[in-house]
Amino acid sequence: MPDNTAAAMTFGLSEDQLELAAMCRDFADNELAPHALEWDAEHHFPVDVIRKTAELGMGGIYVPEESGGSGLSRLDAAVIFEQLSTADPSIASYISIHNMVAWMVDTYGTDEQREQWLHPLVSFEHLGSYCLTEPNAGSDAAALKTSARLDGDHYVLNGVKQFISGAGSSHTYLVMARTGQEGARGITAFLLSEGMEGLSFGVNELKMGWRAQPTRQVIMENVHVPVKNVLGEVGQGFKIAMSGLNGGRLNIGACSLGGGQAALEKALSYMSERQAFGSDLLGFQALRFRLADMQTRLETARSLLWRAAGAYDAGDPRVTELTAMAKLAATDAGFEVANQALQLFGGYGYLNEYGIEKLVRDLRVHQILEGTNEIMRVIISRKTTGVG
Repeated sequence: MPDNTAAAMTFGLSEDQLELAAMCRDFADNELAPHALEWDAEHHFPVDVIRKTAELGMGGIYVPEESGGSGLSRLDAAVIFEQLSTADPSIASYISIHNMVAWMVDTYGTDEQREQWLHPLVSFEHLGSYCLTEPNAGSDAAALKTSARLDGDHYVLNGVKQFISGAGSSHTYLVMARTGQEGARGITAFLLSEGMEGLSFGVNELKMGWRAQPTRQVIMENVHVPVKNVLGEVGQGFKIAMSGLNGGRLNIGACSLGGGQAALEKALSYMSERQAFGSDLLGFQALRFRLADMQTRLETARSLLWRAAGAYDAGDPRVTELTAMAKLAATDAGFEVANQALQLFGGYGYLNEYGIEKLVRDLRVHQILEGTNEIMRVIISRKTTGVG
């Protein structure tokens, strides 16, 4: 059987990036894959294993070295998240979210904030959660209602955040709240920590996928947050929130490709062993053609994702359009390939023990988060037509 993983990772990558891919795949195979089904079944968040990734520099992947991070590029990050996701897209996706929080603290924080908040994030001593979405403010994030009222040297926060990954297990919460007028200009970013009076969490949501990471509401009832915990400037919160989305879309696209690649590899292994009508399944040309289409779709999306990651690293003015395209293509491709792999397994694909149905469940949400794929089409169409 051909080594499809190695073949998939050669185009456009340097020798260092190939070594990075191999290191991350080795970690995924040895530390994540053997436990992924158990974590999924038990809704277990493996904080101890996540903290091991700090030894590989994954607590601050694109935080500069002078701030304690790894100083890697967004293309490097795409390589990392794809490889981690071959074992468990749920855990890889949480690490992406944590890294977005760390990057925002480094990019917009003061020296004092970096010392207090960033260093524990980079070391994974503290886990981070990103709190933007609300029960009635999803795609229209600028409509958020969580309020922040200035009271002396504190802001008093009230509101509820929805679908927050890591909530209840994280120490650091980056919260977007309204300090002024309606719309994007009235939003400010705040750093909150576990244990603050009035900060609580909802029940762990029962989800179709991503079961190995907790998803809860973050509830704020008269939480007093020091003025020094404002990240960036007052009224800059929406800009900060949006600044993380291009990178987040690259990462979730990479996670989709990793999950899709794993599903394809599982299907190839199964079909080389399974027989029907006196022949291996790989002996049937129609099935080989389906595998060819799956591999082609992953490679096409991967090429676009790397193109967009390169545009991000180069400061290309088309980066928002390209990352939207890459997110759309990669998340659709990853899910569809996993779904096709399940079909090739037949009834066995529907069983938990083979891991295919978990990949299908985990990858489905990637078409929704970091901006739904419908929103990606809105972004792309606006850039293409100038209308909207």
